Amino acid sequence: MRRWPIFLLILCLSIAFLVSVQPVAAQNYAFEVPRQEVDLYVNPDGTITLYYEIEFRNQPSASPIDFVDIGLPNGNYSLSNIKADIDGYPLNDIEPSPYVQPGIAIGLGARAIAPGQSGTLHVTINRIEGAIGKSTLDLNEPYASIVFSPSWFDKAFVKGKTDYSVTIILPPGLTTEEPRYHKPSSNWPGSDEPYSNFDAQGRVYYTWRSTEANAYTQYIFGASFPARLVPAAAIVATESPNPRSFQISENLIGFLCCLGFMGIIIATAYAGYRSNQKRRLQYLPPKIAIEGHGIKRGLTAVEAAILMEQPVDKILTMILFSVLKKGAATVIRQQPLEIEITSPLPEGIQPYEVEFLEAMRLKDAGERQKKLQEVMVNLINAVSEKMRGFSRKETIAYYESIVNKAWDQVKAAETPEVRALTYDEVMDWTMLDRRWEDQTREVFTPGPVFVPTWWGRYDPDFRRAAPAPTVSSAPAPSGSSKTTINLPKLPGSDFAASMVRGVETFSASVIGNLTDFTGKITARTNPPPPPPTSSSMSRRGGGGGSCACACACACAGCACACAGGGR
Repeated sequence: MRRWPIFLLILCLSIAFLVSVQPVAAQNYAFEVPRQEVDLYVNPDGTITLYYEIEFRNQPSASPIDFVDIGLPNGNYSLSNIKADIDGYPLNDIEPSPYVQPGIAIGLGARAIAPGQSGTLHVTINRIEGAIGKSTLDLNEPYASIVFSPSWFDKAFVKGKTDYSVTIILPPGLTTEEPRYHKPSSNWPGSDEPYSNFDAQGRVYYTWRSTEANAYTQYIFGASFPARLVPAAAIVATESPNPRSFQISENLIGFLCCLGFMGIIIATAYAGYRSNQKRRLQYLPPKIAIEGHGIKRGLTAVEAAILMEQPVDKILTMILFSVLKKGAATVIRQQPLEIEITSPLPEGIQPYEVEFLEAMRLKDAGERQKKLQEVMVNLINAVSEKMRGFSRKETIAYYESIVNKAWDQVKAAETPEVRALTYDEVMDWTMLDRRWEDQTREVFTPGPVFVPTWWGRYDPDFRRAAPAPTVSSAPAPSGSSKTTINLPKLPGSDFAASMVRGVETFSASVIGNLTDFTGKITARTNPPPPPPTSSSMSRRGGGGGSCACACACACAGCACACAGGGR
């Protein structure tokens, strides 16, 4: 900051004092800001775009609001990249602010907000450079960080509360698990946890909102994301680079640069492909990841599988096994899968099981796939609604403990008969284990295995060849009778292989390409992201009042200070 000579400072203070005792002040600013929306876009090229939308309500006895000063993160911007309007009327008087540095002054001209009137100012500032910094997060890859303080006004001029929202929109290519939000400054009157989702273009965003905020307080927000999403040169260095320990020839440098550049192109293309393929399998809507408090009990194993984001083919196979166990269907043929549906349906059928059976009734493979995708979308939405206000992390840990207990019960069974009955009771929970295939082989391969009573409805060959289970009674030592169920047997390896093959069969004969199938679900429940367009930003906006101040920092914990003054 430039230091003023002491005599000049005294002169300014003297003038200010003389002005303050005049009968009529030159300007008398007094206004309210009922609503303020601020959007910060982190662009793929490492620049940021700011969008302000501020509604002003001028006081009846105040001077007209003729200029608005908006503070900017730094001086790395161009006036040609700034657009503004007041209530839809373009404003062309945009110059560097004499009061807020760095910042801009927007002249409202003939559209000045008269005493007692209201107006909404929109300002878009494109391509601000040097606002992204290195993050101190200790993760498995380098992270970048953006910390932002929106423009605020002098408390002497602005009164009342503001419906205040700030949104940080991150670069495209993120999964729901990768970005991190920073807690806002302690003076923020709203929730520390933002609303998170994907925008219409598939970019992860965080939105903080409070109706108890005001337009004269500085609030600070931030977020971190993998540094690979923006060019390395766009990240402001916060650490000294390591000194060179050796020198190499310029020719070699040129060759290595070319080689490295080609490698970056290939690696980026491959990473993009892999990221896209991975993202298509992530069907869970981002809002379900916004943590609440407490455990959501009472989910079925299938619903818990949705919460854990298990593969779609496994979840649909879980539903298949469930309807077979309940006697709602029988497998007529495994390759390709064809089932016969029981009429009327037995009691205790879940809504998603009814939809599943309706889908499986369809003969056309394409129509059946579409219906099964609809089953999954409805199921995902239902689980998302049930999880509202609950902690996803705590709930997943709770159901993981149920899975572990289920396997413990199966392994603790003293006889093959008891093991079969126990497994029949807890099988749907064991399928939530990500090592389910391996665990099934390990537990049952040392056979024989007494198959469950519903096994014949699952395996047509077994149904035709095996004798029906018999029930007999024998006297017990206590004098009472003891009922024994004589179940058919299978070699353990055959049983384990058949269980595992159930998922593979369903995937191959019903779903087809798992990535494509899941991708069509993801497109509806977790749609992919796009960069901001002028039309998408024009509905948001930004603006100020008689004086404003803003700053954005490259790293968390930075100090922001701005000056402002009325006109």
